[in-house]
Amino acid sequence: MLTTLEDLVPELLSRAAGMPRLIVAIAGPPGAGKSTAAASLCAAINMQSEAAAAVVPMDGFHLDNAILDAMDLRKRKGSPPTFDCAGFEVLLRRLRETREDVVIPLFDRKLDLARAGAGIVKADQRILLVEGNYLLLNQQPWDRLAPLFDVTIFLEVDRLELENRLVHRWLTHGYNVGSAQARALSNDMPNAELILEESRDADYTVRN
Repeated sequence: MLTTLEDLVPELLSRAAGMPRLIVAIAGPPGAGKSTAAASLCAAINMQSEAAAAVVPMDGFHLDNAILDAMDLRKRKGSPPTFDCAGFEVLLRRLRETREDVVIPLFDRKLDLARAGAGIVKADQRILLVEGNYLLLNQQPWDRLAPLFDVTIFLEVDRLELENRLVHRWLTHGYNVGSAQARALSNDMPNAELILEESRDADYTVRN
């Protein structure tokens, strides 16, 4: 169903009513604006119901660069095998089952590494907005995540716009134009194409 972030606020609050915890997947290709959309949706929900929502990023489960180097995967950082999917699954199950505060890892883009214990999901935060590239990927082991989400959202972006955003991202990280284009086209766009072609249909689609 095509919708907007604004229309999702009352929908998610309604679905969460009477539930111990609602876990929402926000998926999409790199550059689709998942982090921004999740933060915006979280703020809007918390305006309606104070401190009800929290964001849980998948990026906290990036493998460390040293491990990627040993696996010869550094150039493919951000692709499915460069994440600890099993560890992420364990966290999602814990968030669904526990009624205690849960410490979560977060990814530091400036340091280019995941920081353990960098965030906390409070026990009373009952709407969890889980955001990440591969949440709806219909391939093992990512397909094991499907039963853990109550609601799924996919951010849809035009491919040319996506490419422009990804090049700009690397420009802001200090790359020159040629290097930024090479980085985006050699890694980010193949990851994006995989997500666009191999993801399950979401409950809601947002054109971002």
